[in-house]
This record gives sequence, C-alpha cells and structure tokens, in this order.
Amino acid sequence: MTHKLTVVLLFGGRSSEHSISCATAGGVLSAIDREKYDVIPVGITRDGAFVLESDDAHRFALDASALPEVADNGTRILWPESAATRELRVTDAAGAVRSLGDVDLVFPILHGPFGEDGTLQGMLELIGLPYVGSGVLASALGMDKHFTKLVLQHAGIDVAPWRTITANEWASDPAGVRTSIEALGLPVFVKPARAGSSVGVSKVSEPGEFEAAFATAFAEDDKVLVETGVVGRELEIAILGGAQGEPARASVAGEVIMTGREFYDFDAKYLDAPGVQLSCPADLGEEQLSEMSSIAIAAFEAIGAEGLSRVDFFLTDEGFVVNEINTMPGFTPISMFPTCWLNSGLSYPQLIDELIRVAVARGVRVG
Repeated sequence: MTHKLTVVLLFGGRSSEHSISCATAGGVLSAIDREKYDVIPVGITRDGAFVLESDDAHRFALDASALPEVADNGTRILWPESAATRELRVTDAAGAVRSLGDVDLVFPILHGPFGEDGTLQGMLELIGLPYVGSGVLASALGMDKHFTKLVLQHAGIDVAPWRTITANEWASDPAGVRTSIEALGLPVFVKPARAGSSVGVSKVSEPGEFEAAFATAFAEDDKVLVETGVVGRELEIAILGGAQGEPARASVAGEVIMTGREFYDFDAKYLDAPGVQLSCPADLGEEQLSEMSSIAIAAFEAIGAEGLSRVDFFLTDEGFVVNEINTMPGFTPISMFPTCWLNSGLSYPQLIDELIRVAVARGVRVG
C-alpha cells in the first residue's frame, strides 16, 4: 500500500480576503484525493489564531448572504518546536494537548497580507516545513504591486504606467499628489499596493472622485497605486512551476469580458454579480497565445515564483501589457486559475496533486 502524505490545509487569515480563502478550502477539501492524502484542516481566525477546523467542505461554501469564516472554537495549533521535528499538536478548548502526527507538507491557500506576502512562508521556513507555492521573496514581490512592476520593467516586460502614493503623501500634500498623477490621464484605477481580489479598488473617471477612491484604498493599505486605465482585452493565464529541472508551463488563456460593469470587482469575481462574462479558452490566435505564454512564464521567473501563479494581461493595439502577477490566485473550483487548467486537460483534483508533487520534490528550503 502506498504511504499517504499528511497535508496541512491552511486557510482563513487576517486579510480582507479571509472568506475567499475559506471558500477555496471548501473546494480543496471536497476534491483532494483521500486515498493519497490525510488532511489536517487548520484555520486562521481574523484575529490570527491557528485553530483545528472542520473537515466538512460544505461549511465553507461561498454564499453571498453568509460568507464562510474561520470561527475561534477554542482549539490552538501547536507548530513543531524546532526544525528537528514535524510533529503537529493541538490544544483543545479544555487545555488538553494531543498529537496530530507528523506533517509532510503544508498547503497554504491564503490570500492577501499575512498569508500570501511572505510572512507565513517565513514562519514555515523557520520551523522547517515544506509548503506549496512561492517562497518568501517571490511572495512579497508578488503581493506588492509597486515592486512587481519595478522587477517586471527591469526584465523588459511591459506594465501599465503608474504612480505610487503613500497615505502620508496624500494627507500632507493632496494638491501635490493630484499634480503628480495628472500625466496618467483619466480614467485611472486607484488600488491598494498589497491587496487582492479587487478589494479596495476604484475606477476614477473624474477629478472629484479621487478623495473617495483614496479613502477606499487606504483602508486596505498605507501604500496605493494610481494606474493608467489601459484600453484593451482583459486576459489571464495560469502558470505551474515544475520541480527542479522541470520548466514552468502555461495553460490556455481566459478572458474577462465586461458586459455592463465598470471593472472586474470582488462581487463579479466571487458572488456571481451581473455585468461580467468569463470565457475560457479565450479567442486568441496560436501566435498570440504563444507570445502571451512566453511573457507570463518570463514574469513568473522574473520574481522567482514557484508552484503556481496567475498572470493578468491587457491586450492592447500595441501588444500585451502585464497588469499583475498573483502568486496565490483564487483557487475555488470556479476561479480562473483552475478553469484555465481544466481547459488545458488538468482536472481540479489533478491540479491539487501536481502542486503537492512539486512541493514535496522541492522539499525543505535551505536558503
């Protein structure tokens, strides 16, 4: 009989994308092959407590009227005391401690700060546990849109023009900020530098809309990007990184088609709000898809990503422009990342298998 791997599925977290992470957990819990893996569901509450969660996928269904959440049930996960052991323990609500056994791998499916930004990855490296996805530096770069753009520019990849504004700049010199962003023209998008799922993003079409847009974005982050509203088709492509010696590969592309909405916001992405149509595979010629795939893999490699990423593009009259790279993309069964791979011949359970395979082959990071 083949040895089953013990996988910690880690979800929830302190960011505003908590519920999306929980919904992803529901998808993974329902699809992961229980003949291959023993799963330990570990939730992180909005306050940052690590708790032993339910293994019931239905608890984490995405429902617009009651978004899923990790509740504090009184348990506390005790991570390995050092890199010399992989034993995971839990303290129950009464204070009793029991072992959950040795862990082979952690599968973190957290989005946003304190989960996707390198902080959690650093914790796992400190205690010597292998995990799915990018390491500390790539996670931090992918999370911070300002630094992502700088790295991609240096690699010769086209990105949308932008200006980065801090909360202090806006508070102390709003007139100066307005002057500095005039060259970007209108419309522009105002977005938190370190958030995802379109949380905190506003489209500004008139100068009078900046104040509300900055307030929305600064509620998520003290650093904000003002980005030119690029005119073009919105396309996304999914990347899987290989084990050592294996090349990264790209899926078919998907397209986000606006049919009545200003932009692809949180409600459209996850709550099935009207005004957006998703098409996968996107209507692209063979040469266009090949070029897009090459740029996406170059972006993946430029930030040092591993495991998985989704690269978002605009296709303009002048060519492809990278909008952003997401090192832990939405991973619910209906999200674009798994949808692109499904249309490339890889099912959701097979996608989970591949991510685990690559992470196990990579093993514990040593530097």
